[in-house]
Amino acid sequence: MAKTLIWVAVGVVALIVIGSIVMSLIGAILKFVLYLVVGALVVGGGLYLVRRTRRAVRGGRFRELR
Repeated sequence: MAKTLIWVAVGVVALIVIGSIVMSLIGAILKFVLYLVVGALVVGGGLYLVRRTRRAVRGGRFRELR
């Protein structure tokens, strides 16, 4: 009986430790994905503004002949 309680306690502790490790890894991965999304939005917005500014300076209807 005592051996069973010890194994149950070890199992519960192992589940808690493994769960906390997995949750911290999931949190780190989600933060990394969030940083990637925010970075992509910032870069995309910057490119949009640069293209729009160039178009406004050159005139947007006609392409430049090279």
